Amino acid sequence: MTNTRKVAFITGANRGLGYETARELGEAGIEVVLGTRDSESGEKAAASLRERGLKAQSIAFDTLHERDHTRVFDLISAQYGHLDILVNNAAVSLEGTASDLGPHNTTLTVSLEDLRKTYDVNFFSVIALTRTLLPLLRQAPAARIVNLSSILGSLTLQTDPNQPLVSEYKSLGYGSSKTALNAFTIYLAHALRDTPIKVNSAHPGWAKTGLGGSAATLEPDEGGKTSTALALLNHDGPSGGFFHLGEPVPW
Repeated sequence: MTNTRKVAFITGANRGLGYETARELGEAGIEVVLGTRDSESGEKAAASLRERGLKAQSIAFDTLHERDHTRVFDLISAQYGHLDILVNNAAVSLEGTASDLGPHNTTLTVSLEDLRKTYDVNFFSVIALTRTLLPLLRQAPAARIVNLSSILGSLTLQTDPNQPLVSEYKSLGYGSSKTALNAFTIYLAHALRDTPIKVNSAHPGWAKTGLGGSAATLEPDEGGKTSTALALLNHDGPSGGFFHLGEPVPW
């Protein structure tokens, strides 16, 4: 018998935007699998969702370890046989947080080691995981892939003097890794254009998370709304775009 339960896998889902996205998807009737580096915090997050009456489980997942990608594939394949939603949420910022207001440019100071680690987490591991899970996404009637990007990855806004909060904040590793992630979104959407799978980048807004910092203007639950909306797009929704709360963000 075909398993018709809808399932989502969200990386970095034990807290912040990942957790809020999992919660909102769970409230929409989606069964959620939380990928978290720390098993204990992951299980606590899943348990808190189950206490709300949602269907949730966690799996120990380090996005840098491709063996963990395979473990996720095996779990979802065995329990569901398909994957409806992939939210590539996990990311790092090793050059401070967006709460470090004022002129900020790490181009001449960030180490090559930190640059490589940032790209490994924010870009290369996203490609690797997506490729690993793509066979399961193809088995779903109309899968959705959401890549968590950032307005800091917008080259248009980075060069717009009328957007000082963006144009004056330049973390070379984090910002450019999100620019590269946006390129992956465009290319992957094109590669899958003849399928029902939709791929989009999400700018969640400046939310109070570990990455966003305490000065952020949005609560985490508000920051999860864009990812959730893109994960639940109808058949006539966009693919290959960059959005915040339904509005396009310039590349």
